[in-house]
Amino acid sequence: MIPSKQPWLLGSSGCYDCCVRCLGGIPYVSLVATLLCFSGVALFCGCGHVALTETEKLVEMYFAHNHQDYIILANFVQYFQYVIYGLASFFFLYCILLLAEGFYTTSAIKQTYGDYRSTRCGRCISTTFVVVTYILTVIWLVVFAFSAVPVYFLYNMSFTCHTINLLTESSSSLNQHGWVCIDARQYGLLPWNATPGKVCGLTLAAICKTKQFFLTYDLYVAAFAGAGITLLALFVYVIATTYNFAVMRFMGRKSMTR
Repeated sequence: MIPSKQPWLLGSSGCYDCCVRCLGGIPYVSLVATLLCFSGVALFCGCGHVALTETEKLVEMYFAHNHQDYIILANFVQYFQYVIYGLASFFFLYCILLLAEGFYTTSAIKQTYGDYRSTRCGRCISTTFVVVTYILTVIWLVVFAFSAVPVYFLYNMSFTCHTINLLTESSSSLNQHGWVCIDARQYGLLPWNATPGKVCGLTLAAICKTKQFFLTYDLYVAAFAGAGITLLALFVYVIATTYNFAVMRFMGRKSMTR
């Protein structure tokens, strides 16, 4: 026979209830969005930074022999790398703020710490987070679209190399595949007066076999995936902040009617 009431059982029950309240007070949606945002931004910024450097080297070695032809691209790479540093810092701080706001407005925390009263300042902060998150989502949607451009360019380059290899296997004539080219000027990477601006034939096939090409291609794919993960995190944040704003409005009206 085990007594129905023991001090150690009461102590364990109290500890269990405390753990349940603590776990119930975690904003899991905001926490998942924060982890997604951290991983996506880190992947986009880290891989994008290295990929831009490798792109500049690739253009310099094969597509433009004159420095003046790709100086605009070189300046863009340099400036965007500094932008990447700012993006990483901004999203780190903003995700922390959103996570803190999620903890603040979680219903379980409000039940744990007693009566909840919504203030005008709290509603204003919640509204600000909703608006800023919506704007960031739209901006990052544009970033996600632009991050697909280098992936598209390198994919076309890889596919063109595959076509050259097929032509080489089917014909022994050197002129058979000399017309197959990839032109960087068509994608806006170089001005139209850049020389040579394009690479053709076996030279292009040789470029596609280099480690530098594979590294650049993989880095851009990883950066594109990171941009997609960040966009998904922002969509989750939009849902979470909108829900938190609705809770703030509802609890504010409820406290006014008491």
